[in-house]
Amino acid sequence: MFKSLSRRSPRARMLTLVAGALALVAVGLALRPTAQAQTPDKDKGGKKSLTVVDAMVPGVGGLDQVAFINEQIEKMWEKNKIEAADRCDDYTFIRRATLDIIGRIPKIEEIQAYMKDAPNIRRSRLIEKLLATEDYPSNMADIWTTLMLTRTSRKMYRDQMHLYLFDQFAKKDADWSKTVTEVLTATGKTNDNGAVNFILAHLGEEIKKDTGENGRFEMVPVTSRTTKLFLGLQTQCTQCHDHPFHDKWKQHHFWGINAFFRQVDTGKERPVLAGTNNMMKLDQQYELLDNKNLNTSGLVQYENRKALVFYAQPKFVDGTKIPAGTKKSRREMLADLITKSPYFSKAFINRTWAHFFGTAFTKDGVADFGDHNPVSHPELLDKLAEDWGGKFGHNPKDLVRWICNSKAYGLSSIANKSNGTKESERFFARMLLKPMTPEQLFESLTQATTPQLVTSTEDQKKKKEKWLKKLVSNFGDDEGEESSFNGTVVQALMLMNGEDINAAISDPKGAVEMAMKQVEVKSGGKAVMTVQSHHGIINYLFLAALNRPATETEIGKILEKKMFWIPGSEGNLKTPEQIRTFWKGYYEDLLWAMVNSGEFFLNH
Repeated sequence: MFKSLSRRSPRARMLTLVAGALALVAVGLALRPTAQAQTPDKDKGGKKSLTVVDAMVPGVGGLDQVAFINEQIEKMWEKNKIEAADRCDDYTFIRRATLDIIGRIPKIEEIQAYMKDAPNIRRSRLIEKLLATEDYPSNMADIWTTLMLTRTSRKMYRDQMHLYLFDQFAKKDADWSKTVTEVLTATGKTNDNGAVNFILAHLGEEIKKDTGENGRFEMVPVTSRTTKLFLGLQTQCTQCHDHPFHDKWKQHHFWGINAFFRQVDTGKERPVLAGTNNMMKLDQQYELLDNKNLNTSGLVQYENRKALVFYAQPKFVDGTKIPAGTKKSRREMLADLITKSPYFSKAFINRTWAHFFGTAFTKDGVADFGDHNPVSHPELLDKLAEDWGGKFGHNPKDLVRWICNSKAYGLSSIANKSNGTKESERFFARMLLKPMTPEQLFESLTQATTPQLVTSTEDQKKKKEKWLKKLVSNFGDDEGEESSFNGTVVQALMLMNGEDINAAISDPKGAVEMAMKQVEVKSGGKAVMTVQSHHGIINYLFLAALNRPATETEIGKILEKKMFWIPGSEGNLKTPEQIRTFWKGYYEDLLWAMVNSGEFFLNH
């Protein structure tokens, strides 16, 4: 898909300025909580789709949970005098749900099949179809590989972790508590057990002396990442001092968790530091194991800011210690305590909710539970945690089903006076605009421009890795929170001026060529550009890139040729081949402008 190719002619250079300005304006408008930049959420006939009452696919379960979500969300709307946004149109919904659940925009044929379903069941049926694809566990594995290892870790180890997580999310009876237990207790070699990569990537500094007393590694990074990801607790700041905003979390809580990891060993070799990050540097195999000869006393020494020395023993955040006589390893004990903690289910639900809605139940971040960071819907979060961790066995697929079938998830992103403020975002009365992640952006650009390349071939994987490396080097960090990637004007400029994008759009087997051939087949194979053929090509490209038909106003403006037109440029075209070549270039420019618009790289 991605080759080096420069844009064509003076017309293209003028187009860069014109379409570039249009795309940047679109970005700026789309980021506002108002309606100007958004396609009106109306059905094809122009009427708002407010009369449809969605039904869930029979037999999938979760009807009570969806009803409870709706009840609790609507109660808060009424309490805070907030008017919810209108129901979004079905083209918006399929794009939104497909991006969120499987990590790419929908294919044209998927949109067409979706629109053939009965209006009251099509959304729920779509959710079930998406959950049944292999793209669902792959997308979930993308998200959690980034969270566990970050995008800056070595490719080989990310691939191993991704494969392990894919297998976990793909199970019919997937259980997040079992997955986390395996990750926290994993032993073995990286080539054999991808789960070991989480701890191996975050060992911290190596301890040079008295390892029998202190352990071999400080285990500071894995301590903070474990509590953040699996409990929703920000303990990293308590490494050096008590929590500044939360009286409950003290320095000894951090080191109590840390002590559970102090018997971790890596055999003869350990993953070496890569720059400032505790990441695996060389593409070689490493081993993770427990060594009872390390930190035999179970005590971990730490200092406070006054240089006073204290000792911590393995102790969970609720004060639970390792029971005497247990045959379990320290890590096994920690996994038990984490997965049975009331924070465990809430942490996953809160983070998953933020993925789908663009904001979590907690006001400031997805991983900082406490009185300083109140939950917007405590009764709802408690009930979801109870049900999901109880009879639904921590299966992520059930949680996704509940969220996506809720009324709030099906709302428009167009704000009104009561729900357009920053403060009102916590009540989920409209869908927030969400920038695509790098993974979503790659898959969606491929789908929009060269859909024939949307495969899992090794060549495509290499192109994706190159793409992600370029994006992360420009916009990423090593904190693993880029699953909510920040779309920026800089990102838009890189896309518009990128040779990779130009090459994909000009691909001889790409979307523009497919659109033109469809029209030519209907006209007997001739390159005759009638009004009907122009309409067909434009609608094909809009469905491919923006996942909706073009409006009559948009078609009219495009065919006026004011956006990309240079007077006299068609004057010397005489043969059908010349005419076809001209219009192919014209529509490549149209597609290029669309994929560089805010409507494309924002999930709305």
